[in-house]
Amino acid sequence: MDAQATAKIPRAFTAMPDPRDTNRRHKLIDILTIGLFAVMAGADGWAGVANYGKAKLPWLKTFLDLPHGIPSHDTLGDVFSRLDPEAFEGCFQEWMRSMVELSGGMLVALDGQSLRHSFEHGWDKSGMAHMVSAFVQAHHMVFAQAKTEGKGHELSAIEKLLEILDLEGAVVTIDALGCQTGMARKIVKAKAPYVLQVKDNQPTLHPKLQVTLDDCILDDFAGLSSDCLEQTNGDHGRIETRKLWVGWEVELLGERAKEWPGLKSMIVVESTRQVNGSERASVERHYYISSLDRRTKAKRLAESIRGHWSVENHLHWQLDVSFREDERRLRQGHGAEHFSRLCRMALNMLKNEMSQKTGIAIKRQNCGWDNDYLLKVLMA
Repeated sequence: MDAQATAKIPRAFTAMPDPRDTNRRHKLIDILTIGLFAVMAGADGWAGVANYGKAKLPWLKTFLDLPHGIPSHDTLGDVFSRLDPEAFEGCFQEWMRSMVELSGGMLVALDGQSLRHSFEHGWDKSGMAHMVSAFVQAHHMVFAQAKTEGKGHELSAIEKLLEILDLEGAVVTIDALGCQTGMARKIVKAKAPYVLQVKDNQPTLHPKLQVTLDDCILDDFAGLSSDCLEQTNGDHGRIETRKLWVGWEVELLGERAKEWPGLKSMIVVESTRQVNGSERASVERHYYISSLDRRTKAKRLAESIRGHWSVENHLHWQLDVSFREDERRLRQGHGAEHFSRLCRMALNMLKNEMSQKTGIAIKRQNCGWDNDYLLKVLMA
């Protein structure tokens, strides 16, 4: 195996502490490497990882020690379930920093996803793992992630990511759940601008922002500094027109404006959807606040807002479809959380390899069939 390839991934995890006090028949770095390679090649559980290792044993022995062969699926599951999540995440982020730099206005979307079958018992789903990811939209890659205690508790994971990431120069977007003054304060402290969606969970800000912007639209922002952008898209027999207005006189919000650190702009997006042949159209308006000032025009704001929702297609959908994340039944210790990290690492690397113009699922198959292609993905 090429020395560059061995340095790219396994060495990034040499600092990982081994959770085993005794019975270390298999080296931790060997276990981590086999796990990552197997997931890249299509494995969807510890049994699949073990089977991949057995099938590739002669090749793996050319660069791994493997003093006692390939670990069993029970050993793999036990070791990964006991790994320190913070140490694993630290190694993951260290590796990502070598691939992606969060600067130059790069968009970082914070969003969560449940691992639906990760609960311990069928009658108690409270232990279901829920991962919040920091998704770098320009590269379509996960930069970091944190586990929360379940859906509805994402705020603690979002706060954790805001504290550990170097976000200076990036633009941070969070959906309505994360629209909190404390979150805005943390983002400003990190020297990054924010774009936050405002909904009913802000019972004083939302109605004031809605009335203010709706009145401004009726008056065509007369006497106010503003910018506007209209875009029309047609697909699958449906026409969607999106219009964005941004206004910078945040003092129109009165006392509400003073509560939000760094607030510089108010944004409303109006979506009009019409099915071909139908006379009726649905119209929705969504409201946002941002610390981006008047130098950031409507076009850039529209890109940031649309970019946040791209995490659904470029991360959650691909993990569900190409990696079958919703079907996986890993319920021991930190196993589900760490398998999720292996999947995100694999997804990042497969996206970074651009020579093959195929989908992620086909790339995974090729990694399993062709050792040389797997090395190419590692070295991309």
